[in-house]
Amino acid sequence: MNPCWRFWSAWLCLCLIHLPISSPLVPNLPLAPNPGKLILVRHGQSLWNANKTFTGWEDPDLSEQGSREAIHAGRLLLAKGYQIDVVYTSRLKRSIRSAWEIMTELSSVHLPVYKSWRLNERHYGAFQGKSKVEMAQKLGADEVQKFRGGLFERPPAMSLKNAERYRDRKHADLSTSQLPRTESLYDCMTRTKPLWEDRIKEDLRRGKNVLVVAHGNSLRGLVKMIDEIPDNAIKDVAVPTGIPIVYKFNRKIQAIEDENEEGNKNLNMTGVFEGIVARRVKGQFLEKPGLLRDALKREQAWQQKVPGLDDAAPISGERSQQQLTPMEQSLFKLQDENNLMDSPTSTSEPETLQNDTATLANPNYYSGKRLEAYQDKCAKNVVTFSDKVKVPIRKDSVVVIIRHGKTSHNQLGLFTGWEDAPLAEEGREEARQAGKLLKLHGFEFDVVYTSWLSRAIETAWLALDELDSLWLPIIKTWRLNERMYGKLTGLSKKMVAQRHGQDQFMRWRRGYRDRPPRVSSFSSLYPGNDERYCKDGGLTDVRYSFSESMIRTWESGRLKLHRKLPKTESLSDCMKRTIPFLVERVIPDSINKGQRVLISSSENAIRGLLMHLCDIPEDRISDLEIPNGLPLIYDVNSRCIKLLDDGSGRDLTEVYNFGSAVDLLFRPCINEDGEEEEECALIVEWPEIRIPIPADDAPPPFNLLSNLTQEEREELTLL
Repeated sequence: MNPCWRFWSAWLCLCLIHLPISSPLVPNLPLAPNPGKLILVRHGQSLWNANKTFTGWEDPDLSEQGSREAIHAGRLLLAKGYQIDVVYTSRLKRSIRSAWEIMTELSSVHLPVYKSWRLNERHYGAFQGKSKVEMAQKLGADEVQKFRGGLFERPPAMSLKNAERYRDRKHADLSTSQLPRTESLYDCMTRTKPLWEDRIKEDLRRGKNVLVVAHGNSLRGLVKMIDEIPDNAIKDVAVPTGIPIVYKFNRKIQAIEDENEEGNKNLNMTGVFEGIVARRVKGQFLEKPGLLRDALKREQAWQQKVPGLDDAAPISGERSQQQLTPMEQSLFKLQDENNLMDSPTSTSEPETLQNDTATLANPNYYSGKRLEAYQDKCAKNVVTFSDKVKVPIRKDSVVVIIRHGKTSHNQLGLFTGWEDAPLAEEGREEARQAGKLLKLHGFEFDVVYTSWLSRAIETAWLALDELDSLWLPIIKTWRLNERMYGKLTGLSKKMVAQRHGQDQFMRWRRGYRDRPPRVSSFSSLYPGNDERYCKDGGLTDVRYSFSESMIRTWESGRLKLHRKLPKTESLSDCMKRTIPFLVERVIPDSINKGQRVLISSSENAIRGLLMHLCDIPEDRISDLEIPNGLPLIYDVNSRCIKLLDDGSGRDLTEVYNFGSAVDLLFRPCINEDGEEEEECALIVEWPEIRIPIPADDAPPPFNLLSNLTQEEREELTLL
C-alpha cells in the first residue's frame, strides 16, 4: 500500500475512534432536520402607497420612506440573529428592491432569489391606478372596503385590451388564463398556494430559513393558509410594511408558537393590527407596527426646521472614528432608530434656528445630503429623450460582459481575490453608467450570470436598475469568482513587489501557471472558513476534500465532510472552473437558445470567458486588461467583441487600457461563410435617432456627454 494512503487510513481510524457513538456517519443525517423558519416581509412603502392609489400589478418603485423601512427590516433580522438561506419575491420592483435592501443589511446578496409572478400583489382590476379616496367618494367607503378586505369579492374587471398591457417581458411566460383581469383575495391566495406547497414548504422541510418579500394580499393569503384562519376572519388580519413576521414549524410544517419569542400580545397591537392577536397569528412580529413610521415623521419635522440636521452622522462621533464592520454599522444604525422611536412625542414644533446664517430662508444653502439629493434628482435627467422617438430594441442573441466597478481595493492597489470587497462610490457610478449606455443603445437581456462576490452582484444590480429590469433572473455561481490569490489577498501590490522582487511579483500576478503562496486551512482568507461556501447545500458542484474533512472531523468530534475549495490559484486554475461553466451551462442554457446574456464578473474570470470566446492563446491571455464598468459586446453571430459609442467622439481603445493583447481581443468579425467581414465596426455607433433633449428644469447633460466641448453642447441643445 502506498505510504501516503497508510497515513490517511490510520488518521481516519483514529478520528473514528474519537467520535461519540451517537455521531452520524453522514453529515446530512438525520434525514429529517429541524424545519427552517419562514420570514415574511411586506415591501416598504411604494410611491403609490404614499398617495393612496390602488397599485396591484402596476410597478411603482419604493418611496424614500419605503426604502428605509426595508433597510430597517434587515437590521431587525440582523439584531435578532436570523440567517436566511433562500429568498422568494414577486416580479414587481417594490418587492424586489425591498428584498435587495434586506439582503444587503444581512450581507447575503449572494443568496439565490426566486422571482415569481405567483407572489405578485392582488390584481385590482379596473381600480388599478385609481385613487382610493376618490373611489371611496364615488362608490362609497363600505363598497370599496368590501373589495379590499373581503375574501371572495372582486373589483370590476379590467378590459381585455388593458389587461394585455401587463403581458410585458416580466410576464411573457404567463398563459392567457394566468393573466388576471381582476382578482379577489381568494384568487390571489389560489395562485400563491402552488408556490407555497411545492417550493417554500419543501425548503422549510430541508431545514432552510426562507425569506419571502412580497405584497399585502399575497402575504395575507400565506398567513391564512399557515394559521388556518377562517374565511370570515381574514378581513381582520392586516400585514404592515417593513416588519418581519417569523414563523416556526414542527416537522409536519405546522406553525407553532416560538417559546424563545415574547409573543405578539406584548407588542400592544392597536388599530387594524389588533386582528393579529385576536386571530392568534403564530408568526412573531419583530417590532410593533408604526414605530418606525412615527419616528421618521418626527425626524422629517426636525429636518424641515433645523438646517443641516440630516447632514449629521447617525453614529456618534466617538464611534464614527472607528473602522466598523458592515454588521456593526447596521446594528449601530438600528440602535439610533430605536432611540428615535423611544423619544417622547413632542406636541410643539421644533424651533427654527434664528441666528444661524445658513437657514432654509437662504435659497442658496444646501447641506451635504440635501445637495446630494439635488444631484441625484438631476442625474435622473442626465439624458432625457423625446417620447416620440425610440431606439429599436436589439433582438439578436448577444453576450455583454462587464467587469465590476472599482472597489476600494482597486483604488488602493490591493490584491482582492475572493475577499468580498464592496464597490466604492466610483464603482457604483461606473455600473450605473454601464446600464445607461446599454439602455441608450437599445439593449435588453433575458438572463444574468454573476459570481458570489458582492462587487459583481451589485454591478449587475445597478446596471439592471438603469435598464428597468430588476425582475430578470440572476444566476450566481462561485465559478465566476475572481482568482484566489492565496496569501497575497488583501496585500498591497507595491509591497509584494518590494518584498519579493519585481520578477516574482510578475510571475505571481501574470504567470499563467504560477500560484501565489497558499493559505492554511485555519486562515480567515481560506474560503472553507467562510460560511457562504461551507454551508450545507451551498456548493454542490465541488468534490469533497479528504484532508479538509479529516481536519474538521477532528476539530468538531463528529464526522464532517468538507468541499475542496482553493487555497490559491494560478490563472490556469481560474480558467479551469470558469470556462467549463461557460461551455456546459451558459452556452447550452442561454446562448444556444437565442437569449441575450449579461455577465458581471471579475477580471480573471472574464479573461477565461474571452480566452474561449475569442480564441486567445494561453501565453497571451495575461497580457489582456479588462477596464472596470465597460460593457464588452460579444456578437454571437459574427464572433467578435465590440464597444459602445458613448457619444463623446473618442477612440475608446485609446481611452481605456486593454493591455498589449488588444489586437487579439478586437479581431475582425466573421461572416456566415466563416470569412472575415470587409466592413467590421469596432465601435457600435451612437444611435443617431436618439437625440438628447434636456428637460426644461434640468441642468445641461453631463456624465455620458461630459467630454463634449462647450460649443458641441450648445449645438446639441439647439438640436
